[in-house]
Amino acid sequence: MKLSRRSLLATTTAAVAASAAPAAAASGPGAAQGGGRGLRTGFERLAADGYALLDGRRVGVVTNPTGITRDVRHIVDVMHADGRVDLSAVFGPEHGFRGTAQAGGSEGRYDDPATGLPVYDTYLKSGQALADVFTASGVDTVVFDIQDVGARFYTYIWTLFDCMEAAALAGKRFVVLDRPNPVTGRAALGPVLHKEFATFVGRQPISQAHGMTVAELAVLFNAEFLTEPVPLETVRMSGWKRSDFYDASGLPWVPPSPNMPTPETALVYPGTCLFEGTNLSEGRGTTRPFELLGAEGMDGRWAAEANGLGLAGVRFREAYFAPTFSKFQGRTIGGVQLHVHDREAFDPVRTGIGLLITARRSWSGFAWRPDNWIDKLTGSTRVRTMIDAGADTDEVVAGWRDELAAFRRMRREYLLYR
Repeated sequence: MKLSRRSLLATTTAAVAASAAPAAAASGPGAAQGGGRGLRTGFERLAADGYALLDGRRVGVVTNPTGITRDVRHIVDVMHADGRVDLSAVFGPEHGFRGTAQAGGSEGRYDDPATGLPVYDTYLKSGQALADVFTASGVDTVVFDIQDVGARFYTYIWTLFDCMEAAALAGKRFVVLDRPNPVTGRAALGPVLHKEFATFVGRQPISQAHGMTVAELAVLFNAEFLTEPVPLETVRMSGWKRSDFYDASGLPWVPPSPNMPTPETALVYPGTCLFEGTNLSEGRGTTRPFELLGAEGMDGRWAAEANGLGLAGVRFREAYFAPTFSKFQGRTIGGVQLHVHDREAFDPVRTGIGLLITARRSWSGFAWRPDNWIDKLTGSTRVRTMIDAGADTDEVVAGWRDELAAFRRMRREYLLYR
C-alpha cells in the first residue's frame, strides 16, 4: 500500500503543525546556548513543549550515544528523570545503546546500569522478530533519535526502516525526532539501489548519498516503501537549512559509530566507504578512517593519478600508515589521504569512483572483495563491471544519471526544510 502525498501528510498533522509553530522559549533540557542560528533538534523542541506528544504514552526509545542534548546529557537519562515521560524501554542498534560494540556488533539484552531500564537489542532483527521485541517491551509508542551521516549504506537509517515496519506490525505508534544531516541536505548523489541487491546496507532504492534528514526519510519510507504504513509523527528541527554543514548547527559531535570520529569523516564517507568492497584498507584502525586509504605495495603513483583527475574540492597526499586493526593490521602500507579544501564543491561519490579507478590503474594488486560486496554498496553490478571494462569517471557517473533523476523527483515530495 502506498499513501498519496495528501494522505501521508494527514498522518503527521499534529507533529508538523506543532513544528511549524514558533517554538516556546526553552529553559530545560537542551536549551539552545548560542551557535547554529538558534537551531534546535527534534528532542529539544519535544522537551520545550513539555513532552506533550508523549503524554499518556508508554514510551520506548531507539537510540545510541548520539541521542544527546546540547549540554551532552543523553536523552534517555533526561527523560528517565522527568516525571512527565513514562519511559519504559530502550532499543539499541548496531554498536549498542551506549556504544560499546565495534562494527558488526551490538550489546545484547541487558538492564541499563544508569537508569535500570530494560535495553533490547534490535541489531539484525526485522519484520515479525523485531515486532515481537516491541510487543515484549510493553510500550505503545516507539521514539527514534539517532544521528545519521547521510549515506545509504550507513545502517542506522535501515534500523529506522526496520523499526517502522515492526512498529506497524506490532500496532505501535512511531515518533521520529529529527537531527541535521551533517553533510547538508542540498542534493542526492550517486547510484540508486536496485532491489535485488537489498541488504542491511541498503534496504530500499534510494541514492548513495540521500541528502535527507531522518525525519524526511521516515516520511518517504512510510509513503513509498512500507507495505503497511505506521502511525507516524515527526518532530522537526527549527533553525536548520539544507545548505548547512554540521558545524553550523552549534551542536556537539558524538561519533555515531567507532569509525565515524568527526563530521569530516562523514563528508568523505559516501564515497570512500566503497573501499570496503576492495582489498584496500579504508582506514579502519587509524585516526582518520575513510580519509586514509591504502594497501601494501602502493606508493606515490596513486596520489599522482588521483590528483590528475582534477576532482572538485579535494586534493590527495601520498600517505603511509599502519592500521591497528582490520585490513593490514600492524603493517605499514602506502596510499593516499584525502584533503577536502572546498566542501561546497566536493562530490564524495564522484571522488570515490575516481579513487577506485586510479587505484586499479596504479596498483597491480587491486582486487574486489571475493563476495562482490562492492555491488551491495553501490546497489548493482554496474559500477564494478564498468570499472573492470576500463570506463573512466565520467562514464561511470553517467551510468546512474536517469535513476538518480527519478529518485530526486520522488525525494522532492518529502523534503521538510528549505
